[in-house]
Amino acid sequence: MTILTLLSPAPPARPAAAATAPTLAVAAARQGLRPRVLRLALAAHARAVESGAVTRGRLTVIDYSLASRERRLWVLDLETQRVLARELVAHGSGSGGDLPRRFSNRPGSYASSLGSFLTGATYRGRHGLSLRLHGLDAGLNDRAEARGIVVHGAEYVNDGIVRVLGRLGRSQGCPALSPAAARRIIPLIAGGSVLFGYYPSPELERAPASR
Repeated sequence: MTILTLLSPAPPARPAAAATAPTLAVAAARQGLRPRVLRLALAAHARAVESGAVTRGRLTVIDYSLASRERRLWVLDLETQRVLARELVAHGSGSGGDLPRRFSNRPGSYASSLGSFLTGATYRGRHGLSLRLHGLDAGLNDRAEARGIVVHGAEYVNDGIVRVLGRLGRSQGCPALSPAAARRIIPLIAGGSVLFGYYPSPELERAPASR
């Protein structure tokens, strides 16, 4: 299995791995997703598939090495090899200003976490439609559920805020989308797909699900 291993169409209970997909690599690059980040995300996805937890052939990638004012979240359909969405996404206030520098798995840190997450069930909370995340990397993001780290919409995620502040608003560690993007993206990725948060850090490189 290569690092660019992707999914082929498979029964919903267990996506299967297939050959490399240059079409997706080209489409993602055209949408601003760097090849190295894509390779790492696909490798993490393949490991999650091997664990038997993944039931949907979609992959969400967040590149936290980019500033919050950039559209740094992508949703990829690994079966059709298409980029379904590219959106703004906020990071936690404990991670820094426009460009995050710190990441944590610790409750109360208000920082974003890196690595591989499995998407869970949706619910309606104080931010409206929200999506639970289960961290797959021990010591890196496995406290996500205890910390209440979820995908949700937030009014501080929009281009107008960027024009005023020079950056997005920040969350308490959640990957927050604009309300409109949350309503569109959460149904696309809920219930058994992988979300991968990237930043060039030794901790991420050592994470079993991300190697």
